Amino acid sequence: MKGGGVGVSSSYSLPAKRRWKCFVIAVLGLVFLSMLVPLVFLLGLHNGFHSSTGYVSEQRNSASNHFPVYDQRNAAHSRKDSKVNQSTLTEDLIRRFAPTLPENLGNVSIDEVHNDANGNSMPENLPKEEVKKNSRSLVKAKPEENKIGADESEMICELKFGSYCLWRQQQRGEMEDSVVKRMKDLLYVARAYYPSIAKLSNFDKLSHQLKQNIQDFERVLSEATTDKDRPPGYEQKMMMMEAVIRKAKSCPVDCNNVDKKFRQLVDLTEDESNFHMKQSAFLYKVAVQTMPKSLHCLSMRLTFEYFKSSSIEQDLVKKFRDPDLYHYVIFSRNILASSVVINSTVLHAKESAKLVFHLLTDRENYFAMKFWFFNIKYGDAAVQVLNIEDSKLYNHHMVGQLYLSLPEEFRVSFHRLDNIASSQFRTKYLSIFSHAHYLLPYIFQSFGKVVVLDDDVIVQRDLSALWDLDMGGKINGAVQYCAVKLFHLESNLAGSSVEGNSCAWTSGLNVIDMSRWRVHNLTEAYQRLVQQMSKHGLSETATLRAGLLTFQGLVYALEDSWMLSGLGHNYSVDAKAIKSAAVLHFDGSMKPWLEISIPKYRRIWRKFLDPQNQFLNDCNVNQ
Repeated sequence: MKGGGVGVSSSYSLPAKRRWKCFVIAVLGLVFLSMLVPLVFLLGLHNGFHSSTGYVSEQRNSASNHFPVYDQRNAAHSRKDSKVNQSTLTEDLIRRFAPTLPENLGNVSIDEVHNDANGNSMPENLPKEEVKKNSRSLVKAKPEENKIGADESEMICELKFGSYCLWRQQQRGEMEDSVVKRMKDLLYVARAYYPSIAKLSNFDKLSHQLKQNIQDFERVLSEATTDKDRPPGYEQKMMMMEAVIRKAKSCPVDCNNVDKKFRQLVDLTEDESNFHMKQSAFLYKVAVQTMPKSLHCLSMRLTFEYFKSSSIEQDLVKKFRDPDLYHYVIFSRNILASSVVINSTVLHAKESAKLVFHLLTDRENYFAMKFWFFNIKYGDAAVQVLNIEDSKLYNHHMVGQLYLSLPEEFRVSFHRLDNIASSQFRTKYLSIFSHAHYLLPYIFQSFGKVVVLDDDVIVQRDLSALWDLDMGGKINGAVQYCAVKLFHLESNLAGSSVEGNSCAWTSGLNVIDMSRWRVHNLTEAYQRLVQQMSKHGLSETATLRAGLLTFQGLVYALEDSWMLSGLGHNYSVDAKAIKSAAVLHFDGSMKPWLEISIPKYRRIWRKFLDPQNQFLNDCNVNQ
């Protein structure tokens, strides 16, 4: 028993010593691990344990716009003797996750490239050969992508706002108030970094500096909206802000938080930009539809002079009714525009004595126009001013309500047929007869042929050859737009039968065979179509639909050289085509008498105004 006791005692003493040794080893192992783990984080080795799904690459790219993740963070926390190893490890990681790019692209120097196609900074410590190779490919691809994006943006804008987008694009100039805009950019960046910096316990001083600079910039920008309002010492404030931002970029902040803040600021900026674009488009539309102050002044002055003067009667009744003369019809409310049309036609006519102009206007402008064209002479031509609201002009029960309506313009957009897979649109502007044009057979019952001119045209050539045209039984001689065919608009034509090859036509210059018009009863056919479309809820564009269907198969195609359109919306009309065209049509919203008109085309139009006319000078029309 004694020996057994000793044996038992000795058997338990040995395991106790082993347990003590194991415990000591475990403690030493924990101490070693506690020292090793911080060392791993300091050296950046933990980045190598992520999966190969591209997370590290994405994290690096998202942060590289603001600060270099590896170098700055390690410099702040590593010891001096680990800098060499850290730099080597960083280069290895960058090489590992750098994207593979094509080599066979254009030549660009390395100094010209600092960002990739997405705006991300390229790592500065890449080998020169690789940087040069990558930079070439990125710079080569970037202009094409930007061009495609810009084209799509302009296309969407034009579909939504029409010619305003073309006008806005041409009105862009050099950036003004660049200092104020630069200050706003710095303020956005500071605001994006401030929430993340404020959360760091060891950067209270930097957080205070950021807050102070943000408040200073907000105070300055609340008072200065242009560079002229810049306060003294603004350069020092900008330098201080840039220095603070550089410090903030070097801090180990969470890139996701900064990214979210930037996105919030971008969203706010986009909302503000969209608001200003809509506001600008609205003001553009107001400018288009509002009569300029100078034209309103001219109309009032002439009306006043009419009632001051003695009775104005023109002893030209026989000439107005002579069917052997060249009769032009103009629908207009604009004294200035109709005067330019008549003046340009007479100046280029071989025999002005054969020209007779019938100007149809409303009651409001009738007296002003009558006084103007009674006192202003246009060669040997005769000008008759008629009030379209005067019931004495008509002797037909189908006329209905009498009012003046000018040619209506429509912007037609459709998919390009040359590239079916493309989402690009083609846009054309069509000017179509209004309701008032279908009263011509009842107003001029003794005429066999007339030429209808819009009030937004100018004539550059003698038009007498139009009376010798053999239109082969057609009724309407017009310039056609075969890029826009009726089947493009088939879904909008109220289910009517449409000839597939029929081209759309435009007003501006139209030769009308009045005799055949009466034979085909086109006025009654037009009115029936308008009534049918109104029943189907298509009253807004009934003029376009009914006008195209009424003259379907009855349009004689004039040569394109007779009239050139687009000077009221297209900035890139060919200069040679402008010189060779017989008639220039300012179709579109940017009419030549408006301030928003295209300057290089407005100068052509203004040549036919009299700079010495006292009424024009008194109302500042010639300025």
